Amino acid sequence: MGKIFMLLTFIGVPLSVIGTLMHWPTMILFIVYCITIIALASYMGRATESLAIVAGPRIGGLLNATFGNAVELIISIFALKAGLVGVVLASLTGSVLGNLLLVAGLSFFIGGLKFKRQAFNVHDARHNSGLLMFAVIVAFVIPEVFSMEMNDTKTLTLSIGISVILILLYLAALFFKLVTHRGVYQSEKSGTAHQEEEPEWGKGKAIGVLLAATLAVAYISENLVHTFEYVAESFGWSELFIGIIIVAIVGNAAEHASAILMAYKNKMDIAVEIAIGSTLQIAMFVLPVLVLISLLFTETMPLVFTMPELIAMVTSVLLMVVISNDGESNWFEGLTLLAAYLIMGIGFFLL
Repeated sequence: MGKIFMLLTFIGVPLSVIGTLMHWPTMILFIVYCITIIALASYMGRATESLAIVAGPRIGGLLNATFGNAVELIISIFALKAGLVGVVLASLTGSVLGNLLLVAGLSFFIGGLKFKRQAFNVHDARHNSGLLMFAVIVAFVIPEVFSMEMNDTKTLTLSIGISVILILLYLAALFFKLVTHRGVYQSEKSGTAHQEEEPEWGKGKAIGVLLAATLAVAYISENLVHTFEYVAESFGWSELFIGIIIVAIVGNAAEHASAILMAYKNKMDIAVEIAIGSTLQIAMFVLPVLVLISLLFTETMPLVFTMPELIAMVTSVLLMVVISNDGESNWFEGLTLLAAYLIMGIGFFLL
């Protein structure tokens, strides 16, 4: 699999540049861009896995989520610049649904086929559950409800205030987990497993690969954004469906691959940290940052979702909280999460 992604990367990156300069057909460019970004994401996943072995599951999961979400952030910034606010909000909704239902679901399912019962840190699971409930159910529902009685200016002001609070709380959560309470809830199993395993790449090479892949993704993402309108018209897809399914899956390919691989290796602490940690980072950092960045562009982005987006995210959070709070997983719980993702996917496709 590694050789296939290597081949796709070394072919895809030059093709993306040549195709852009020579103005190839938009549909061909869309396919080339998507495949190349996914191939580059695999390198980001391998690099962060190497760093995770050195740094431990929490920091490794955070690194994986951060660099995986860097792709999403880059695509979203270019989409905002192009005035595609609906696509950005939909893609961030898709990231929340994709991480909580698709990534976690596949991780639980594939890991559960190999191991009948897989355990992860229950204290982390409960801590993350509280943050998920706050970020999605409190911080996203409040603007939706209050905006019904507000004009656009007041709604944007409310969104800016909530965004600043979310960013500050997210930084405080990192400080709590990595500094003041580092190791307090660490499981012995996760602490020893990574000391015995050798990383694929050294720290310097892993960081170099991450930076190079991120720069390549930034270039390709800017061009990818310009193909959305044509692809939507060609297939009859809505802006909502492109954002929630297509952009979210392509933008989060790194976490998808890494979390599933970690679960297959029975490293559930990292798999769960990637899936839930990435969701928290999207909801509490990436989305608020994009709200603030949108102030620099012609069209601003308030923190207000459509009702289907909001209900889908709230439902996903509640389902994940119920399933993960016992600190254990199996293939049937994974299948349940996947079933929920498919139901929502069908719903957004038909909208």
